[in-house]
Amino acid sequence: MAETSVNEKIREIISHYKLSDRQFSIKIGVTQSVIGSMFQKSTEPSSKVIRLTLNAFTDISADWLLRNKGPMLISDIKRMERLVDTIATLQGTINEQMKTIQLFTEENQKLKGELAMLKNERNIG
Repeated sequence: MAETSVNEKIREIISHYKLSDRQFSIKIGVTQSVIGSMFQKSTEPSSKVIRLTLNAFTDISADWLLRNKGPMLISDIKRMERLVDTIATLQGTINEQMKTIQLFTEENQKLKGELAMLKNERNIG
């Protein structure tokens, strides 16, 4: 899988928020020519542009932008963490119920055996 450049990711951010390049540049605090030049020349953004972008869009994941790791939005990361916690809790509940079922199964087998013995004694006597 080809890595997405930071330049392309900034384009994704602009698209996600339905901004023009001009609106984006105003939001992060740089001139439109900085952003326009970056896209026209296909150059990677400066560390300043990256820092300003992350400061202006606090819900954008720095791991996603810089390392190609995880989802774009931090809210998606938190949602995934909550889902993982829920799954772990449900798995614990399932494990406890499986133990209870096992105990009931063993007790049922024991009672069936005792019942068979009592029926057998009644038929003999």
